[in-house]
Amino acid sequence: MKSQSSKIIKFYQKYLSVFSHGSCRYYPTCSEYSIWQFENNTFFKAIYFTIARVLKCNQLFRGGIDYPKVKCKNANIVFKKIVVIYWQIPSENNNCYIIKNREWKKKNEQSK
Repeated sequence: MKSQSSKIIKFYQKYLSVFSHGSCRYYPTCSEYSIWQFENNTFFKAIYFTIARVLKCNQLFRGGIDYPKVKCKNANIVFKKIVVIYWQIPSENNNCYIIKNREWKKKNEQSK
């Protein structure tokens, strides 16, 4: 279910969001927020938070920066080279903000 939902959202981002002219009031955009929720939360929590976020994305709310919040995961430390996809920034009540790591291009890819 999660992967199918993410594919639908990515389809929307690629083909249908062109018609909305970038009208999201938040960073990350509502579609990106929902993808992050599906990757870091259970399916039903991700649906709930995505619907709540889309309902807030209108003229009655200011907008701004709104990162997803999830329960902090206590990961085991493995001492080897890893690729960081999401950073977990601790906040109150054992919750963490999820912030996606910036994807840097390799030196060879920049010249293309």
